[in-house]
Amino acid sequence: MNDYFFDVDAVAALIKRAGRAVMDVYAQDFAVYEKDDASPVTEADMGAEKIIFDGLRALTPDVPVVGEEHTAAGETADLTREYFWLVDPVDGTADFVKKNGEFTVNIALIKGDSPVFGAVLAPVSETLFYTASPTRAVMEKDGKTSVLKTRAVPAAGYSVLNSRTHCDETVVARMLAGLKIADGKPCGSSLKFCLSAAGQADVYPCSHRTKEWDTAAAHAVLRAAGGEVYDAVNDAVLTYRKPELKNPLIIAFGQKR
Repeated sequence: MNDYFFDVDAVAALIKRAGRAVMDVYAQDFAVYEKDDASPVTEADMGAEKIIFDGLRALTPDVPVVGEEHTAAGETADLTREYFWLVDPVDGTADFVKKNGEFTVNIALIKGDSPVFGAVLAPVSETLFYTASPTRAVMEKDGKTSVLKTRAVPAAGYSVLNSRTHCDETVVARMLAGLKIADGKPCGSSLKFCLSAAGQADVYPCSHRTKEWDTAAAHAVLRAAGGEVYDAVNDAVLTYRKPELKNPLIIAFGQKR
C-alpha cells in the first residue's frame, strides 16, 4: 500500500534519471560558475534540476516545486499551499567539482512545516535512500532493498560525521559539549544524514549555515529511520517553510533526543 498520494516508484525513477544526467557531466571536463552567494554551480546542477522539475510537475501538477537553482535565478517560491516539493539537484557541488564522489541528488516533499518524503541519490555509488512511508526508510543498492534503522549510541561513544568542506572545529566542539565522542570523520553533502540513518554514525554537527533544500530530503530519511534533526541553539526540531528557506545551525542525531 502506498502511504503517499503520488507514485514513489515514479519519483525514484525520476531521481535516478537526474542522477544519470549529473554523471554525464561528472565524466567530462566541465565549467564551474559562481552564484551571487559565491557558491559554485555547474551544468549538472541546472540540467538535473530541469529534469526533476519537469518530472514532478507532470507527476503532481497541483503541487508547487521549489529548487535551489530556480530560486537562485530569481524565481519566487510558492509556499502558500499545504504541500510543496523541495529540490537540491546537486548537494555538495564543491565535492562534485573536486570529484571525490560525495555529492547527492535530493527531492523532498514538505507538508506544513515538516518533510514527509525524501529521496537522496548518491550517483557515484548508485545508492538510493528514500522514505517508503513517513515512518519507513529504505536503501536501494546493487539491486537489493534494505530497511534503514539508526543504531543505539555505542558504549564507546558517538561516531561523528563532520562536513568535509565547511567544518568549523570551534563551533563543532561547542555543539558536542557533554557528549562522549568515540571517533569522527569528514563526509560530504547530505550523505551524512543518510549514513546515520543506516546506523553507520551517530551525530552530524552542522557548523555552517544551510538552506532548507540542503537538508529536507535527508531529514525525512533520517527521521523515518529513527533519528531527528534539531536547531543547534534551542534544541527544537528543525522545521521548514521559514523566511528565505534559511536554516539555523543544526545538529542531526541518529537517536531522537
